[in-house]
Amino acid sequence: MLRSLTQVVGRVVRSGLAEVRLIKHAPVTSVVICKNMSSAKFGLSKKLIGTEKNIWVEFGKLATECKALNLGQGFPDFKPPEHVLEALETCARSGNFSLSQYTRSYGHPRLVNALAKVNSPLIGREIDPMTQVLVSVGAYGALFCTIQGLLNPGDEVIIIEPFFDCYEPMVRVAGGTPRFVALRPKSSGESSSSGDFTLDPKELESQFNEKTKLIILNTPNNPLGKVFLREELEMVAALCKKYDVVCVADEVYEWMTYPGHKHIKIASLPGMWERTLTIGSAGKTFSATGWKLGWTVGPEHLMSTVMTMHVNCNYTCPTILQEAVAIGFEKELSRLDSPDCYFRALPAELLPKRDMLAKTLKELGMTPIIPEGGYFIMTDVSKFSAPDDGSGDPKDFQFVRWMTREKKLAAIPPSAFYSKEHKFMAEKYIRFCFIKEDSTLKKAAKILQEWKASL
Repeated sequence: MLRSLTQVVGRVVRSGLAEVRLIKHAPVTSVVICKNMSSAKFGLSKKLIGTEKNIWVEFGKLATECKALNLGQGFPDFKPPEHVLEALETCARSGNFSLSQYTRSYGHPRLVNALAKVNSPLIGREIDPMTQVLVSVGAYGALFCTIQGLLNPGDEVIIIEPFFDCYEPMVRVAGGTPRFVALRPKSSGESSSSGDFTLDPKELESQFNEKTKLIILNTPNNPLGKVFLREELEMVAALCKKYDVVCVADEVYEWMTYPGHKHIKIASLPGMWERTLTIGSAGKTFSATGWKLGWTVGPEHLMSTVMTMHVNCNYTCPTILQEAVAIGFEKELSRLDSPDCYFRALPAELLPKRDMLAKTLKELGMTPIIPEGGYFIMTDVSKFSAPDDGSGDPKDFQFVRWMTREKKLAAIPPSAFYSKEHKFMAEKYIRFCFIKEDSTLKKAAKILQEWKASL
């Protein structure tokens, strides 16, 4: 006889190839006969095999478990700009029921209109908000819909290394074949700037062929911080036109460049609008990574493929967040030429943070690669060592695990941003994030100074 519902919700009796499950739904007890499930039959989909590991899951969990100061994952530890937060609060309290309901699948009208107004002068053409802009669940979602919407099995995709780690698995899951070309330092000596890393024109062109469908370009680059020069973009553009290839331009750090460097949209170059899909991010633009809103901007004949994937994947994005981000953009549009514009104020705020962290790393004996854009800094740790943890993983993985556990300082191993064949290029580096409060960076400096003293 079954015990009370508060004590028992089910009992399983196994017999042969089936199981009998007793489930109590007061006042009736149901008997359900289920066939035993095959673990082989219901295992991971073949297209996902090889994508199980994720550095953000592993190293985020490790930082939390070790109670380490987290300079790993790229999120600010300060709030978004006040006018964006006020916009969200106003939207929530407005009493406008429509802001709590579904909005247009391809993007909330107010937001796509704002995005078109922001991007039109940067690209040098009038952008149609209804057919040439798509709002997705973060830049991650924008990339996923772009890659899934365009690729067929056997298509090839050129990926410039280092690359944001989701590019490769997204291409493989779509049935595509990634081809990798690495940014390499100009000389064999120590590199002190992300601008020291360049593409070899012959090596790059060697990866283009009749199967090439996409090239993914990330500028400013994560994790290196390189801002591609106009002549470098022109080289990529010439190859795209020569081999009839679409450029997926991941430009989520577009507003974060430092003195002497300027972000140029490859879509603005002659002949490139027709073959470029530009990815952006509200999380990066307004320091609100948890809002998970991103977008794709491009010509209608390409956008139709991305939109089709989006509508069959997420359908739409949170209305109230889109409304708040739209208001944020409208505010910035009204003061683009003012130093108060967040697009100008944020990099101005980040510059001394970058320099503070770089100075501390140099004092410890590390060699930082000063980024031209973005909010990450890679640093050479080859003068330091960590015990082999027996994992067989690249040295930077083992170093970061050891540092997180022993020094209570978390970072990210940048070999995760390279293909299997090229991971050796990054094993002597680790990546820190500096979009943090000054107090956080001072705590990191103290940890590093104590580390130096212990040596």
